[in-house]
Parts: sequence; C-alpha cells; structure tokens
Amino acid sequence: MTAYRTLNGYKVAAELADFIEGEALPGTGLDPDRFWTLLADIINRFGPENRSLLDRRDALQRQIDDWHTAHPGPVDRAAYSVFLAEIGYIVPEPAPFSIETSGVDPEIAEVAGPQLVVPVMNARYALNAANARWGSLYDALYGTDALGTPPPQSGFDAERAKAVVARAKAVLDGAAPLASRSHSDVVAYVIVDGRLKVRFSDGNEEEFVDPDVFVGYRGDQEEPAGIILKRNGLHIDIHFDRGQPTGASDPAGIADILVESALTTIMDCEDSVAAVDAEDKVAVYRNWLGLMRGDLEASFDKGGISTTRRLAANRSYFKRDDSDGALKGLSLMLVRNVGSLLTTDAVLDADGNETAECLLDALVTSAIALHDVGPNGRHANSRTGAVYIVKPKMHGPDEVAFADRLFSAIETGLGLKPLTLKMGIMDEERRTSVNLRASIAAAKSRVFFINTGFLDRTGDEIHTSMLAGPMVRKGDMKSAAWIAAYEAGNVDAGLALGFRGRAQIGKGMWAAPDRMAAMLAEKVGHPRAGASTAWVPSPTAATLHALHYLDIDVAARQTELVKRERASLEALLTLPIAPDRPWSAEEIAEELDNNAQGLLGYVVRWIDQGVGCSKVPDIHDIGLMEDRATLRISSQHIANWLKHGVISREQVMGTLERMAAVVDRQNSGDPAYRPIGTDFSGSLAFQAAIELIMTGDRQPNGYTEPVLTTFRRRRKVEIAMR
Repeated sequence: MTAYRTLNGYKVAAELADFIEGEALPGTGLDPDRFWTLLADIINRFGPENRSLLDRRDALQRQIDDWHTAHPGPVDRAAYSVFLAEIGYIVPEPAPFSIETSGVDPEIAEVAGPQLVVPVMNARYALNAANARWGSLYDALYGTDALGTPPPQSGFDAERAKAVVARAKAVLDGAAPLASRSHSDVVAYVIVDGRLKVRFSDGNEEEFVDPDVFVGYRGDQEEPAGIILKRNGLHIDIHFDRGQPTGASDPAGIADILVESALTTIMDCEDSVAAVDAEDKVAVYRNWLGLMRGDLEASFDKGGISTTRRLAANRSYFKRDDSDGALKGLSLMLVRNVGSLLTTDAVLDADGNETAECLLDALVTSAIALHDVGPNGRHANSRTGAVYIVKPKMHGPDEVAFADRLFSAIETGLGLKPLTLKMGIMDEERRTSVNLRASIAAAKSRVFFINTGFLDRTGDEIHTSMLAGPMVRKGDMKSAAWIAAYEAGNVDAGLALGFRGRAQIGKGMWAAPDRMAAMLAEKVGHPRAGASTAWVPSPTAATLHALHYLDIDVAARQTELVKRERASLEALLTLPIAPDRPWSAEEIAEELDNNAQGLLGYVVRWIDQGVGCSKVPDIHDIGLMEDRATLRISSQHIANWLKHGVISREQVMGTLERMAAVVDRQNSGDPAYRPIGTDFSGSLAFQAAIELIMTGDRQPNGYTEPVLTTFRRRRKVEIAMR
C-alpha cells in the first residue's frame, strides 16, 4: 500500500516526496515548498486542458468511425479530405515561416550522426548509451556480422582480424583520402609544423587530399599516441599502440580506430520502460538525476567479474597549433517524457484520482536538469544551457501549443530563461503528420527535433481507419503509399521551415541489433533521405551507422532535396486497406501467427518482469527490439482483421495458445521467466494479450498503455503477496 503526504492540496506518494526533497532538489537552489507549490499550480492549470485535448481526440475518432460506417467500400479520397477538414482534423496550413530556435548544441544543430534511444529506468543501459559517444570500429566489425559473416563464437580468429583491419583502413581511405595511396600502405603518421604527413615503407611521404581533415593529436608529434581526424563534423581517433597485439602487427602501429558515434541519446521515460506506479517513477527519475549530476553508477557481474560502470570523461588532445583541445566523452542527453494519455498514482488529487503523468514528467525532469543548466549547474551535458525534452504521441498543433505553454510555465516556475526547455516533436500520429507544418509553428521558438516513427505511426494509421476495411498485411505497410509520403513529407517540412543549422530531422529505429550487415546496406537510406539523425538499437550499431555519416554530407544532401516537389497530402491520406482480401487461408494464418507471437513475446516480459524494451525473438527466432510501439501495431492489426471478419475470435484464441508454447520455448533459458502456456487463465500476461486484442478497437487511439499498466500493477501485487 502506497503511503501519501498531502502537499498543497495533492496527495504525493511518500517515496516520490522523499526523493524530490532529499535527492533531486538539493544543489539546485530550488526550495521544496516552491517546488510543491509549482507542481500544484501546473496540475491545476494544465490538467483540465490536457483532459479536454484527450476528449477532443475521442470525439474526432467517433466522427471518423461514423463517416466510414456511412461510406462503406473504397474510400473517396477527395471526399474524405473534405470531411477531415470540416471536422477540424485537418487544419489550415500556416503562412510560410522559419523556426526561431536558438541556443542549440552543435550535436543537434550542425552535425549529423546516430541517435540512441534507451530506457532510462535501466542504469546500466543508460550509462552504456551515454558513453556511446565513442566506439571502437575494430570491435564493431569483429563482433558483428558487419563483414558479411557471423562473429566467431569463441577464440581469436586471426583471419577475421585481418579482414577487420582491411575494412577499417578502407573507412579511412574514404574519410581521409591520401593523394595517391591507401592507409593500408602507411607505416607511420608524423606531424610536421602542424601538418600531418604519412610515410610509406619506400620512404615516400604524402599528405591528405584535404589537409583540414587532420585536427589534432595525442602524445608526441614524432610518435603520436593518437591522430584526430574530422569528416562531415564527426571525429575519428586513430589509436596507436605497438604494445598491443593489433598494434604490433600493424605496419603503422594502429591498435584501434575510434569513431564518434552516438552524438545524441534519448533517455526514455516512455515507450521503452515499464513504469506503472510511484515506485517505478522514482527509479526513472533517480537515474535521470544521476546522469544530470554526473554520478550515476551501475555495478554488475560480467563474465564472472564484478564491474562498476560510470560516465566517461571528456577526451583531451592537442590541436594542430599545439593548444589544448577537448572532445566530449558523452553523448548529448535528451529526455523523452510520457505521452498525454497516461495518469499516475504518484500524485493524486483531493478526491484520490490519478493526475496526468505528462505534467509530472515535464516538471520533475526539468527540475532535475537544473543540476546541469541551473545557476549551480555543471554545464556538462548541454554546452548552450539547454534542456532537450522529446514529446511523444502529440495529436496535431493544439497539443503542441499546449506543450509549449506548459514548458513556458515550468521555465517561469523554475527560474529558467525563456526557451531553455527545447521541444522534440515526434511525428508519429497521423493527425500530426497531416498538420506537421502547423504543429511545428506552434512551437517554432523551441522546436529542436522532428522525427518520423514508423511503428507508432502505423499503429495510429490502423486505429484511425479501423472501420474503413481490413488492413494490408503488416509487412506490406512499408510499401504503402502513405509511408513514402510520410517519410518524405517530414523531411520536406523540416527543410522548408529552416531546420538546417538549427534542429534535427530524424528517422526511426533499426530493429534487428544482430543484423548489422543488413543495417549497413539499408540504413544508409536515412542520411540519403536528408535525415540528420536516425535511431539505432545499440552502441555498436551507432558506431557502424556513423560510417554512413562519414560517407554522406547530409547538409549537402539537404540542399539538393529542398528543390524537390513536395510530398502530397493525397498520398499521405491513402488508406492501407485491402477490401478485396487477396489472401489465402495459409497467408492469413501466417500473418496471425506472426502478430500473436510477437505480441506475446513482448507482453510476457512487460507484465511479468517489468521489462519495457528488449530484444525479443520473432517467430523465426530472429531477435528484434520490441517496445510499446511494436505492440501497438500487432494488437491493432489483429483487432482490425477480427473486426472485419478476416479472422475469428476462436482462431485468435487458438493461435495465442499455440504461440504461447513458442514463446515459452524461446524464453526457456531465462531463470526469471514465468511460462504462460501451462496456465492460460492464471497468467496475467496471457490475459493482458487477450485484452489488448479483443478491446483493441476501443482503446484510446489504439494505445496499449492502459491495458499494460493495469495488468502490470496486478502482477506487482501478486509478487508482493508471495
């Protein structure tokens, strides 16, 4: 039973109150009374409006459902567009403008590179991501399938090591080409009068084609310990050490090549965490506090050895003129708050009702950030004094404007300069996509980021058009007309509205962390599409994806793309339905199996273990990163086919029971796993899966959070009572 303290008319969970007063506020200069007064003011002012905006979502969905019921069969796109404008789902586009955001760090405004998303609730993962600013290219190539073959299972593979070095030297040839020869031919790198020269075995010397690629060094000029290069804004640190086996066997003594990798990281309080109560929220906030104070640690056993992980230090070097230089050792950290739908038991109103979790998140994460940007702050994360808050699942410009006003109120309450709190707009709901320019206009002075989110966007596409007809198969969504218009339209809007040099244009996640060769082949499409960042599932993936940004000058690519014809609204509103149902019974069963297995594999960890994001084996035993967005697609797709009679309730239940056995087998090596296939009625995880599907057409905007939270709380009670 949660204990509460009454503060300014609200009941605050005692553990949250103790954390705020005893841990979060000391050192910020913020008095606890002032904080609790501000929290009450924020909830009083913005809580009713948040509820009204959610009611507006529901009203629009009812109108869309009624329209599809009244207009069965193929959708008349012209009539449909007129209808959406009449009900205010589509709003008038603003007059041409440019965003006015200022004071943004170069990792966001100027340099293109990978972005990690990590559950901040897990301290070890959060530290790994923060420290992923630099990654070993040798390790990334050796330990993955990036070379086209699987990594060795055990022992040292000398031939593979040679292939790694050859591939890494080819990267250097592309990033810092020599006048006539390859880096594989170099036997020494020397610095003479601030210029880098390379020496070959025949005694000849050369310089880089572009001498400015060389920006500094570590150690001595005659025998440097490291050479710092820079290409497209990203740094490369060639590390020399002939005392190491790799360095001893290399003609130039290169022991490793370190690549600037995850420029930015989203510390996630939302889709990738399973935070359902006050206890969980404190765990989330405590880790964010450790990151902002710089003292977060995580101790664990690795290979039987006790290890403690801490935040990395900055990297010092000498510039070309021999003055001292420093490169950031940490990824620039952003924080993603929860969406508007969720409520929290961490703060109750006078009647015992839960309050909007997004309001608590915005205030607490901002207050904690005072440890970095406040008058007593470390100024270690943001060099410009900014706090970067990613806002997910906003529906259109009214909700963006609401968040903008909320941020202003928090800035005033915390004594921050106006526009300190920057806003990242996740373009992952259709109402935002079709009104993206108006949405950006609503936060034009603080927006730092727009990002397409294919997974949630697909879930919303299915739910919004639930009654239009049966959706195409999930795998066919990627070739649907709306996807191409959505991805291109996002870039078009960012470029037209002045994002170049001010803000990020981002793309979504590569979901298969073990398939790095495929990632290298396919994810190059993101920088080619004009995206200045894209999500990766691991630090290793960040290092490999960084190679794309070394190869491609995104700024130059954006200059080319700004001239193209704008993506059409008509294409964006092309519904991905298949009214003729062109599937065989086998194809329908295959689709249902795939959806049900993925859904169960994710839900069982969420409900039973409180794991919000993990690598879940798919039906073919390929590990895929799953979070609530993937669950939203799977549950909504099954609900849609069930709604239109493509499948039956009995077929769904039989499939869930069969797939439960598959999921149990896939998790048999996990000692914390609780099988679901031996007691269907007694497994809360299995019951949650049923609820997600059978009520999917009625869940607000198809979100999975209400069901997941309810069943996870019940599971936590079960565990506590054992």
